[in-house]
Amino acid sequence: MIYVELLIVLLAIFIGARVGGIGLGIFGMMGLGILVFGFGLKPGNAPIDVMLMIVAVITAAAALQGAGGLDYLVRVAERILRRNPSMITFLAPVVCYFFTFFSGTGHIAYSLLPIIAEIATESKVRPERPLSISVIASQQAITASPISAATAALLTPALLGSHGVTLSTILMICIPATLIGVIAGAFAVNFVGVPLEKDPEYQRRVREGLLEVQRPQTAEATTGERGAKIAVLVFLLGVLSIVLFGSIEVLRPAFLIDGKMQRIGMPEVIEIVMMTVAGLILIFSKTDVNKAVKGSVFIAGMQAVIAIFGIAWMGDTFFNGNLEFFETHIETIVTEYPFLFAIALFAMSILLFSQAATVRTLYPLGIALGISPLALVAMFPAVNGYFFIPNYPTVVAAINFDRTGTTRIGKYVLNHSFQLPGFVAAIVAIAVGYAIILFM
Repeated sequence: MIYVELLIVLLAIFIGARVGGIGLGIFGMMGLGILVFGFGLKPGNAPIDVMLMIVAVITAAAALQGAGGLDYLVRVAERILRRNPSMITFLAPVVCYFFTFFSGTGHIAYSLLPIIAEIATESKVRPERPLSISVIASQQAITASPISAATAALLTPALLGSHGVTLSTILMICIPATLIGVIAGAFAVNFVGVPLEKDPEYQRRVREGLLEVQRPQTAEATTGERGAKIAVLVFLLGVLSIVLFGSIEVLRPAFLIDGKMQRIGMPEVIEIVMMTVAGLILIFSKTDVNKAVKGSVFIAGMQAVIAIFGIAWMGDTFFNGNLEFFETHIETIVTEYPFLFAIALFAMSILLFSQAATVRTLYPLGIALGISPLALVAMFPAVNGYFFIPNYPTVVAAINFDRTGTTRIGKYVLNHSFQLPGFVAAIVAIAVGYAIILFM
């Protein structure tokens, strides 16, 4: 029956991914209903901690967007990139990486991609190169950000939080690993394709007059820039405080519970700090709260919460309900060859289009199979596989922003512009992560 149950799980994921948006959550919950009521599996643990952390972070990011903070950051990024246009292939992904790292969301890439495309075209640099690796960088940074939903999921007591893994552990491994992976991806993609002026598609568009100069519509400075700067400062201080609380345990309050002094967990810290950050941004920037909830960050974030609710709960129910089967059949091979679990993470992320959902779905199995917690952290970048099928929003956006036509989906669909930088960045990041844990 386990194969029938697996088929139901995969069908729920497939249909949910096809529907998009909150579809993953809805059809994931339907799959959960079939497993519970049809096959008698005991419901697993609902991802409540993960959902609440995402809500807190997204609320703060939405307040930042409502206050004009994201637009201000985009203007800063444009100035950085325009100073060194010939180095756009290397500078653009680094800028995207750090913007995502500090904001906790890859959605900021939407504002940067048209700027990257324009600067590359003006500088006669093949836009495919900086655009493709910048999209990958925005994904890799999620697995290094202290406030991303994926990192928050990894820190919950149900996963690595109760196995001696702290936020500082994740950051020490994943920041250098993913950053080196992104830089390696930039070097790899720098040799992709012919120079822009020799590209047949670019030449055709020039001949047909399709490449008139089009300045992207970036946010202009307004009288509210002071509020935007304050919002950015408050947000960054919130991120810094989370890093400090996660790295220095004694800073977290302790309480007497069942006769033992126990410190407040990182999920609670993230929830309290980020909701407080949202409140401070609204107060000091005098931002209308309705403006925050109508922004793209809030809408996309809430969709992610619903998706994780259904998919992660279904996955937890399926794997816990059949744990004996997995321990009997694959425990030995996975513990001897942990990279196979990394492949499973990569494959699942392709289906789920979410790092956090992938973490919440598969990591309980990795823990149950006895894989080293540090090895699971080193594998963390493997959840960035959703570039594989070219239908993720940032991938589609990058293709559309490239007016030269160099960033493209190939004849066979999977031979697209993002495969090489995506695989190079992921493989190098995992390899560097393993190298780092050897010295820990």
